[in-house]
Amino acid sequence: MDSESLTMTEYAQTPMMETGISQFYAYTNPPGVQNTQLIGQWGIIRTMQESNFKNTDSGNEKSAVLSVSSLNRLARSLLESNFPAVSVEGEVSNLATPASGHWYLTLKDKSAQIRCAMFRNRNRTVKFNPDNGKQILVRGRLSIYEGRGDFQLIIDSMEEAGAGALQRAFEELKNRLQAEGLFEPGHKQEIATRYSHIGIVTSPSGAVVHDILSVLERRFPATKVTLFPVAVQGNEAASEIVNAIELANEHQDKLALEALIVGRGGGSLEDLQAFNDERVARAIYASGLPVVSAVGHEVDITIADYVADLRAPTPSAAAEQMSPDQEDYLEWFSGFQQQLCTLARQRLRFATEKLNWLSKQLKHPGRRLQDHAQNLDRLEDRIQRAAAHHINAQKAELQQLNRGLLANSPLHKLHQIRVHQTNKFQRLKLSLQNRLKQKAAQLAQSSRSLSNISPLNTLARGYSITYDAASAVIKNSAQVEVGSKISSRLDKGRIESTVDSIVSEES
Repeated sequence: MDSESLTMTEYAQTPMMETGISQFYAYTNPPGVQNTQLIGQWGIIRTMQESNFKNTDSGNEKSAVLSVSSLNRLARSLLESNFPAVSVEGEVSNLATPASGHWYLTLKDKSAQIRCAMFRNRNRTVKFNPDNGKQILVRGRLSIYEGRGDFQLIIDSMEEAGAGALQRAFEELKNRLQAEGLFEPGHKQEIATRYSHIGIVTSPSGAVVHDILSVLERRFPATKVTLFPVAVQGNEAASEIVNAIELANEHQDKLALEALIVGRGGGSLEDLQAFNDERVARAIYASGLPVVSAVGHEVDITIADYVADLRAPTPSAAAEQMSPDQEDYLEWFSGFQQQLCTLARQRLRFATEKLNWLSKQLKHPGRRLQDHAQNLDRLEDRIQRAAAHHINAQKAELQQLNRGLLANSPLHKLHQIRVHQTNKFQRLKLSLQNRLKQKAAQLAQSSRSLSNISPLNTLARGYSITYDAASAVIKNSAQVEVGSKISSRLDKGRIESTVDSIVSEES
């Protein structure tokens, strides 16, 4: 059995048959043992039987002699039972990765080193390459490789030391906050391209403030800025950042703040720890003001970047994102000026043309009165004839209804309805689905036809629709009088008019 693949339990079940040692198991009393002694501070267990004693040169003195294999096996058992789990930090050297998939390396510090082995089933979980010179933290058990008697550490887990621990904490916090929904896009507020008043949460002595102010001065000097000075590094940095964000939100209305930039310059993972703090992340998430995270350089990613409404690669980029370019405004104003001059000239020309047309259309008041009198006579005649026609039609309809009432008894009609109801119900039940399909097809066809004959399409061909003062469509000249206000709808726009005369086309 390969000694490197044996577990502690397997060693506990492996008998030791060498001379001077009776059958021995690490966790059971060996059978036939007559004497057990502890030799030295390592507590090496020696068992002796009278039959296994060897005579020494002194004659009657007897001693137990161990083979090299037995000694290594005993030492390995003692190491593994007394050091089942240790954590060691050191520098990687002499890394070997043979085809078997196992890793062999030396872990050292300034004054010592130890051989290490990490078997394939364990090193599969390592998420980085343990290159020579890298500082790592390992956990495992002490053992001895019996074949060579080498003292070694069997590694169960491995991680990067220092920054590696910070990175692991970063990933754990990131995953937990993401699971809580703090990174959800639906919670993030939209960042505008122009703000009148921006709050900056950063160090007052760093380059961040200077960079942001320089960008705003160049792009849009009218932007108002309020600095919330905080420490961006150190034990109190996270608390100060949280207090500044809460203070900005508390005085949002009083200061007329519209957004916040939370940031600092670049640095190592340790330098950026304040922006990887859970308290800062939750303060940004709870902020009623939109927050732009501008921490470090483009390659620096922090928890604040994930929670913020927008992550800017640099503080200067944040200022660029949140401010317009004054050159664009100058171009817009120049364009508006040209448009205003053009529109003014057009309006003046149209007003002159309209004035000329109205001057030509102006009539003498006496002639207009004559036209109104003629229209009134014509309308009076038409009203009288229409009233007479309507009265005659109503009389004829009344006579017809009277004859129908006398010819049809209600009882006879009720019987017919009952007979027809039974038949029609059956036919209706059979044909309902077909009717629905036909109506759906007709509706689609009617919709297309309606679109083709839409009044709006007719207007586009040069026609118009005329309404009276009550917004009713005028279909007949009899609907208006001289002096009535009418409105004509064109394809684009309306024309308001007053009726001067009415010409009736007699049928």
